[in-house]
Formats: sequence, structure tokens, C-alpha cells
Amino acid sequence: MSTIDTKYNLKEVLRAILFVAGDGVEKEYLASKLDVTMKELEKAVCDLEDECSKDNGLHLIRYKNKIQLASNPNFANYISDVLSPVREKSLTRAALETLAIIAYKQPVTKLEIEDIRRVNCDYATQALLDQNMIEIVGRKDAVGRPLLFGTTDDFLKRFNINSVEDLPDYDELMERIKVLHDEEEPENNSLFKNVDDFKFEDELPPLEEGESYNVINVDD
Repeated sequence: MSTIDTKYNLKEVLRAILFVAGDGVEKEYLASKLDVTMKELEKAVCDLEDECSKDNGLHLIRYKNKIQLASNPNFANYISDVLSPVREKSLTRAALETLAIIAYKQPVTKLEIEDIRRVNCDYATQALLDQNMIEIVGRKDAVGRPLLFGTTDDFLKRFNINSVEDLPDYDELMERIKVLHDEEEPENNSLFKNVDDFKFEDELPPLEEGESYNVINVDD
């Protein structure tokens, strides 16, 4: 394959590579291997992105300077019904709240998450680990050296976010992840836009399956 042919058909070459790759591919790596400039590559990426949008079955997504072909999230239910006899387990409200805290506060320990949610988060964090939405990114330099959690590349891809620096408004983020759970969130839920502004009511929130309240004994 000549360089001229690559440039002339660059958009289709990219489509073929991304289709076969399945996962994200770094743009710099593509430009180097295809012997094209970053400007030429970006133009082809934008052209492909325009085609793979709206009602198209495939969408082009960007994250961490990578590009990838992904299915249209609007067709998630059809894909699940055809390709999987058991629908992927949805994320509960508790898991979503936990994921939001991790996304906006990372790296963060489980104790710090529980200080915000005021309930035990073992079940929620394990569910997020199982779905590869979060990962262990290190240990905090504190007593006991607790584990630190952060979001994964799969989190970015599933929510169509380029990087954690580009996290959207919380409501917008929730719109992007509706395909991950079966039931609509109630209007007056406890999800919040800014964890720094999160305020607690006197009444403790309801528990999800597998959760328990953290009890602190205080001497009178």
C-alpha cells in the first residue's frame, strides 16, 4: 500500500483499522504507521466522525488521545436482546452515587467515599470493580495504607468522555449512562452535581442490598 493511496483513502483505512482493532488506538501511533501528518489524520478522523454519528449504527468515540469505533448507545437494548440472553447487570443508585464520587474526587479511598455517602460501600465498589468502571490506582500514604480508587478507560468509553478533565455536568453524565440501568432515576433522587456542595439530611438514606450503616460509638 503506497503512501498516496493511504492519504487518498485515509478515512476508509481508518474505518477498517478501527473495526478490526475493536479497542481504542492512539492517534500518534496511527499517524506514524500510516506515514501521514497529524493534520491529515485529524481531518480523516473528523470526516469519519461526521459519518459515524446521529442514527448511524456505529459511532466514533475519543478518549485519552485514542479513537475507537463503538455501537450507537441508542441501540443498546437491541444489541443486548440479540447478542446476550442475559442483559448486563445494571448499576444501582448506590453504585451510581459511588461512581460519581470516585469520578470527581479520584484518587479516593473507600473510607472517604463512605464519609460522603454515610453508608458502607463494599457492595457498590465491588460491583464497579466487576464491571471495570473503577480500578485500584495505588495506596494512600496514611495509617493502614488504604487502597485508592480511580475510574478506568472503560468508564471514559462507556460515557463518551475524552478524559477525566472533561467530566461534564453531573446531570449530563447521568444522561450518558442511562443505558447502564433498567429503571429511570426518580426526579427527587440524592444524586448531586458537586460533591463538595453535598449536604446531608437528618434522616439517613435508604440502604441498597448488601449495604449497612457505619456505626460510630461516641462516649457521652
